[in-house]
Amino acid sequence: MRIHFFLHASFEMPGNLVQLASERGHAVSFTRFYLDDDFPETGDLDMLVIMGGPMGIYEEERFPYLREEKDFITKAITDDKMVLGICLGAQLIADVLGADVYPNGRNEIGWFPVVPDNSTDSDFLELFPREPLTAFHWHGDTFDLPDGAQRLFSSEATLNQGFIFGDRVIALQFHWEVTPENIRQLIDNNKDTLTGEFVQKPDDMLSPTGNFLSVKKLMEKTLDYFEERFRYTAG
Repeated sequence: MRIHFFLHASFEMPGNLVQLASERGHAVSFTRFYLDDDFPETGDLDMLVIMGGPMGIYEEERFPYLREEKDFITKAITDDKMVLGICLGAQLIADVLGADVYPNGRNEIGWFPVVPDNSTDSDFLELFPREPLTAFHWHGDTFDLPDGAQRLFSSEATLNQGFIFGDRVIALQFHWEVTPENIRQLIDNNKDTLTGEFVQKPDDMLSPTGNFLSVKKLMEKTLDYFEERFRYTAG
């Protein structure tokens, strides 16, 4: 499977997801917008992963590539590619599917559980226990559900923590890809956002080492899901 990553900031890397993909023999490639990399052709990828970033989806004047990126995501969905959006990536998917994206009114930063939506009937949710799941958060914006999408997860601070559109497009507001280095990079580059009711202290984000193993297992299941969709298509 050919997996292409959209990267918006040098301090928001795909962590354990790119490690898992490489270990499983998938071809990985990158567009690094902060280095003005070119876009690929949608025909050159099987799965698009859209990572996070400090910008908002509405900041097209400051980040002009967002316009072309949204067009590319729309084409990838139309071309029936598999698409995974994480944090900003989830917001971009929501936006191109016609949903509103806007400030959440509070930052959610740190380890807070997400709860699966038991009203959603999805093969993706069948991979996980129907109980609160470990997740790492670093966001201030949120989104409404696009028409035709089903909610996957919620948290105390954020109603829409993820959705599935069809069976090939998944948006996750939170982070299952994080490693300790990912979180250190986020802390070092975003210190001005570390205040609020749902914001943990840096030491509290790095100290629960067992959480990193937990989210890696959850990301493994997420990759399992997309691999199964790919096998179905290829077969």
